[in-house]
Amino acid sequence: MERVHILGIPIDPVTMEEAVRRVQEMLQRSVQCHVMTPNSEMLVEAHRNPAFKEVLQKSMLNLPDSAGLLWAARRQGQRLPERVSGVDFVERLCATLSADVPVFLLGGRNGVAEKAAQKLRMDPTSLKLRGAGNGELRIIGMYEGSPQEEDAQEIIHRVNISAAKLLLVAYGAPVQDLWIAKHLSGMPNIRVAIGVGGTFDFLAGNIRRAPKWMRSLGLEWLWRLMLQPQRIGRICMAIIVFPFLVLTTKKHAS
Repeated sequence: MERVHILGIPIDPVTMEEAVRRVQEMLQRSVQCHVMTPNSEMLVEAHRNPAFKEVLQKSMLNLPDSAGLLWAARRQGQRLPERVSGVDFVERLCATLSADVPVFLLGGRNGVAEKAAQKLRMDPTSLKLRGAGNGELRIIGMYEGSPQEEDAQEIIHRVNISAAKLLLVAYGAPVQDLWIAKHLSGMPNIRVAIGVGGTFDFLAGNIRRAPKWMRSLGLEWLWRLMLQPQRIGRICMAIIVFPFLVLTTKKHAS
């Protein structure tokens, strides 16, 4: 499947169901895979951060996590079938996992990871999707840690002794993805590592999600601005700087 390139970043034209299936397949391989959920703000960051841009370019799967990416693809005559929200993707993926794919949650402050884990284990929709034959989701480890280099060896040790196969890292972009790119090879049992940003906070209920009608219209940024006005700088990157770059940058620019 040909990838859509936006500001030099390859984006995979997949639906939610296809994305889940792709990661399920990755979890069965011997090759380690880094999965990312880029949004408009992340592409702006990549435009000015060469190290982050390289990580995005090398990622095995880039899921389009913003309406802005769908707009940008349409403008250059290509198509991304739908937005694949990182929060929804993590829920859907974990809903399909059985006990033979143990999961490690890294990051999340003040017990957020524990609350997120409880949500993933107990969500009625997840239990229905998982099905009686697959067994329960096995979250085998949680650790807050930090992306600081002095914490890396302790994190790697904890992940390795857990024998987890799926690693969810919630340090926020670009830090989480630069950390994964640097340290994934040191955790040989991990088959798939995903940077999940604020997903743990959403799952734990610390941040309320926008109503579905706002998400469907691409107005989640407005909801976040109302709840967290301190994010105005980051939101402007997504709704002002990103469109400007798309309109002024040649297609497939690297």
